[in-house]
Formats: sequence, structure tokens, C-alpha cells
Amino acid sequence: MTIPNAIPITPELIAEHGLTPDEYERFVGLIGREPTITELGIVSAMWNEHCSYKSSKKWLKTLPTKGPKVLQGPGENAGVVDIGNGRAVVFKMESHNHPSYIEPYQGATTGVGGILRDVFTMGARPVAALNALRFGSPDHPRTRHLVSGVVAGVGGYGNSFGVPTVGGEVEFDPSYDGNCLVNAMAVGLADTDKIFLSKAEGVGMPIVYLGSKTGRDGVGGATMASAAFDDTIEEKRPTVQVGDPFSEKLLLEACLELMQTGAVIAIQDMGAAGLTCSAVEMGAKGDLGVRLDLDHVPVREEAMSAYEMMLSESQERMLMVLKPELRAEAEAIFVKWGLDFAVVGETTDDLRFSVWHQGEEVANLPIKELGDEAPEYDRPWGEPAKPVRLSASDVPATDDLGATLLSLVGSPNQSSRRWVWEQYDHMILGETVSGPGGDAALVRVDDTPQGLAMTVDVTPRYCAADPFEGGKQAVAEAWRNLSAVGADPLAVTDNLNFGNPERPEIMGQFVGCIKGIGEACTALAFPVVSGNVSLYNATGDEAILPTPTIGGVGTLPDIAKSAVAAFGATGERILLLGGHGKEMGQSVYLRDVLGRSEGAPPPVDLERERNHGDFVRHAIREMGLRSCHDISSGGLGVALAEMAMASGLGCTVSMPDPAHVALFAEDQARYVLSAPAELASALTDAASKAGIEIIELGTVGGGDLTVEGTLSISVASLVEAHENWFPAFMGAN
Repeated sequence: MTIPNAIPITPELIAEHGLTPDEYERFVGLIGREPTITELGIVSAMWNEHCSYKSSKKWLKTLPTKGPKVLQGPGENAGVVDIGNGRAVVFKMESHNHPSYIEPYQGATTGVGGILRDVFTMGARPVAALNALRFGSPDHPRTRHLVSGVVAGVGGYGNSFGVPTVGGEVEFDPSYDGNCLVNAMAVGLADTDKIFLSKAEGVGMPIVYLGSKTGRDGVGGATMASAAFDDTIEEKRPTVQVGDPFSEKLLLEACLELMQTGAVIAIQDMGAAGLTCSAVEMGAKGDLGVRLDLDHVPVREEAMSAYEMMLSESQERMLMVLKPELRAEAEAIFVKWGLDFAVVGETTDDLRFSVWHQGEEVANLPIKELGDEAPEYDRPWGEPAKPVRLSASDVPATDDLGATLLSLVGSPNQSSRRWVWEQYDHMILGETVSGPGGDAALVRVDDTPQGLAMTVDVTPRYCAADPFEGGKQAVAEAWRNLSAVGADPLAVTDNLNFGNPERPEIMGQFVGCIKGIGEACTALAFPVVSGNVSLYNATGDEAILPTPTIGGVGTLPDIAKSAVAAFGATGERILLLGGHGKEMGQSVYLRDVLGRSEGAPPPVDLERERNHGDFVRHAIREMGLRSCHDISSGGLGVALAEMAMASGLGCTVSMPDPAHVALFAEDQARYVLSAPAELASALTDAASKAGIEIIELGTVGGGDLTVEGTLSISVASLVEAHENWFPAFMGAN
């Protein structure tokens, strides 16, 4: 077979498409001839890191992905977990890091739009969105611009689409100066018997294009997302997609209505690499071929080439395999919603991916091999040296611990994110019970007492110091945050953000974190049901901190029986579950107060995590505990301050010597509880019987946070410092 090729394939062109010479030769051997430019574009999309997971697949296979409630694990648009009563939660997290650095507003909007499509493609209505954002140093000249654009983009899309943004995190570190991270998560609800997959079935079935028209925006976006940045970054601006949340809202309603008709055989979001990946994946999963005729693709620009149409990442588009007898009914739905509906091809029995344009076959490739024969690398990796654990004597106290606590709650990474989340509508749909600012967000399931809890968590400085313990800790913190509100942790989605995997030390970080995540998810029965890998997050030789973000989802039988991270009332007893800490390595006290970054992060005892989490959930749901907060960055001191600020109530507590270690150590598996005297006694007795250490610290009351013999600082002062940093930073000239 000969397919004409008007454009010569040169080594420079191959390199521009992100393929190595060996990969190109592999492709030529696979098809037995030189490819057309369209075929080169197709394989560059299918074989890049973003779509093929060629550097990470080996290690992703080691993660636990199954469980008694898991209905759909990794491999589809989103994970699906049974929550009872015929309902399922559908969720996933994905990155839009590179586009957001180049064009912060559009990069963030299309990141949110893409993850929402992943959820409703499965047949779920999105009920919540979260995000994890990381930026460079606050004093870097580009940071404020990126924060402003990304936050506006997240809010602009979510608010307009009509989904509440209920939680997330924002952090700053110089490692992100040249490469911010925008990780977006979406959560939806569906009927367990109405989950839609992307596997095509049946020969001669029509392939239908749904949604918005195709343009030139985003051409090459997936390949760009699989490369490190250099001094040509501004030239990559045309590869950033442009989003339209109002069109996506129409697409959501049209798709969900269409799904009720029984017309859908398979459906796939046109995300990375657009028409290419969606068509190939649908056909290959069903052991079918695909024939596309691009003359029928709705376009909004003139004279688009086959190459451009196949690689366009224009937003708000879907591809569907349709039952032919229901075509008219399906088309009427999309016409009603003012969206394009076009039959652009059909399934075949020849296992070929055939693409036609203007009467000419511009691509003819083996469809399964495009995915199955993609390169899969076992990258060299080095085991990072284990850091030495610090003792208390290695970490001196400051002269004024009150001033130290005040500085921490008002620091860039510990201050309030109200400036961010007030730009998000977190109450739309009317089901948000607890939004941003707590340990986990809570959303009511339909019109029932049942609730969903959700959180995103990771501590990159721990992962950099010890990837294995850091990976474990990211999962454990998500587990704690869900437990702290009373939810049973169900499953996680992950977003694995790392630097260049071709560097053994970076690949070592990735492998270590994966091993830690896997061990924690196994021990906590907290399987990974979906996720995303984002590599090459580097500018030149400067890589980001390893950032394996974990999105956790849990469920509560009765959302009225949940806890908040705030003191309840004057006179309550304050209890410390898990004992006093001593781990100061990689603590925010060490970094932000003493200007040091050293030592081992706190080790994670997974049996202890599970036992303590189980106890806390029992205390909330069965014993009536209503005030609970997990201890994480900043240790016990910051946790107490956060509970005081959230409630407006002070407290008086006692600490053992050395007080600065008791206040700021970051030992894991610990919680602060606040309860009336009778309940506090019952909790103490129950913990003692369970073999769990619990200590009474003091009582709630007054207007000051007082540590006897150590510090006393007004809650009003804490609030002022905590709330003022972000607005002052964003308002500065």
C-alpha cells in the first residue's frame, strides 16, 4: 500500500514531534514504510509521555486498584466506586501544568473543563471540583501573575459551568518558579447500572462527533505537555487550548439526556490529542478498526489540514459509537441543545485506523499496535540516600515561641487561602455541607442523609527528602483528613507530578513515591481507581519537587454526624490523640523559622494510622464527637491555632519540655479533639481500652491561645496574621 506524502519526514521534523530516532525507526518497522505527516502526528500523540505513560507504566501496574466497592479502576476516563443504594461516585484528577504556565487563565480553565468531561463521559453528573495548585517563590517576578490567572481560570470555568469548587490546596516553593502545577479533580454521581465506557462494540457502527467545532487551538498540546521547558516557552503559546464553560454545560446536559435513550454503545472525551486518541482508544479497546472521514468533522476555521484536525485539542468535544437505529433520536437531542452532531466514521473489522480527507487516505495504521506497541521504558533509577533523623537537640528553640507561632500562621504556605476560594462558588447546586478551609469538604448525596467527603493532599518536601515515606504520607494524610470529618475512606485518584524521568535521580523519586503510595493504599484498603502522570516538569535542569498529589474520597452514612476542625464551645476539654511528637526533620518550623531543610521526614506507621483513623470515625459517628482536626504541617501548635481561629475561641493548654518540639513536631497519625467533659472522659476510656494514647491538653475558652509557661497570643492576632498574607501579596504593586 502506498500513501502519498507531500511533506518529507526529516530528522528535525521527527524531533519536533517528540520522537527519538529509535522510536521513529520502531514506528517505520511497524508500518513497513515511511509515514505521512498525518501519521507522524498521530504516532507522536499516541507515543508521547502524556498519552502512552511509557516511562511510568511499569510502576503504575504495581499499585493496588481493586476493592470490594470498586466498579471501575484505572483505564477508563474516571474511576467508579459503589456507595450503596444503587449509586456510585465517579472521580479523577488530572494535570494541566505546562499550559497553565504558558497561558495561566486558559490553561487552568481547560484543565477544569477536561476533568469535568472525564467524569460526565462516564454517565455521572459532576457534583464537586477540587484543585491542588503549586507556584514558585512569592518573590519570583512571575508568581503573582500565575496565581492571579490560574485562580481566575479555575473559578471562571467552574462557576460558569455550575459545579461547586469545594476544596484544594495552594503552596509556594522556588522549585516551581519555572513550572507551576495545576492539578484539577472532579467528583460526580451516577447510577451503578448506568456507567458508560469507551470500548467500541459492533462492526459498521456509526462513530459520531459531538459538541463544539474543531479549531486549531491546542494542536500539539499533548506533545508539548511531555517536554521540559526551555527558552522557547513563549513559542508554545498556540498549543494551549481555549475553553468555553457554557458550551460544556450544554454538552453535559445533552450527553446525560442522550445516555438515557440507550443509544450510546461507547463514548470518549476528546482530551489530549483530541480526535486521534479518542478514536484509537475506542477502537483498540473493542478489538475493532476505525474509519474516519474528516470531511464531515465540524470545523470553525477554514482550510484545516488532516494533520490539524487529528491533533486539535479544541475543547468541549466528545466521540461516540452509536446504535444506528437511534441516530435520529440522538441527533435531535444535540440539535435541541445547539451542539454539533456529525457522523464522522464507522467501526470496521480490519483492526486498521484509516483516516480520509478530501477523497484521499491520509493515514492507515494498525490500530491496536498504536497503543500496544508504544515504547515502554524501564528507566534507570537510583535509590536516594536515606536522610538522617534529627533529634530535638539538633533543632533550637526561638526566643519567642508566641511570635514564632504568629509568623507560621501568617506565612505564605500556612496562611489562609480565603483570597483564593472566595473566587470559587462553593455553594452552587445547594448540596455543599462543608466547603474549603477544613480537613475535607462534605457534599450531600442527592436528597439523602448520606454524604461524600473529599480532599487533596501531598507534602512535596517530605517526598524530596525520602520519596518512599513521602508517598506513604501523602496517602496517610488524605486518609486522616477524611477520617477527621467522620468519613470512611473509599478510594483515591492520584496526580503524579515529577521532573525529567530520563534522569536517574528523578526516576528514583518517582519509583520511591509509587512504592510508598502502593504500600499505604494496600495497608489502608484505599485503592487507586484513576489518575494521571505528569513528567518533564522542569525548566532546563531545574526540576520541581516530587509532587504525587493524592485525591481521596470517602462516604458518611449520615452527614449530620460529622466533625469540623474548630473548637466547639467554652469549657470543652482538648485531647491529643496519638501522643506528643518529636519529629522535626523537614518540618515547617525548621524550614520557615530556622531557614533549614534537612533531616528525615516523619515516618509513617500505617497500622497506627489505620487504628487511629478507625477510632476517630467511631468517636464522630457513634459517640457524638463534633470537633476534630488532624495534625500535619506546622504540628500541634498550628493545629490548635487553626481550631481557635475557625471557632473564635481561645484555649489554655500545657506542653512538655522542650515546648517548641511539642508544638511544632510533625509526627503522623495524630488528631486534636475537643469535647464536653463527659464525652472527653468517655473518649479517654475508649482510647485506653483500644490501646491508643490520648492526652488531655487543657480546655477551650477565653480570647487567647495560651500554652502555660510558654506563650499567650490573642486569637484576634492569629486571625489577622492568618487572613492578611494572601490579600497583601496579591495586592502588592
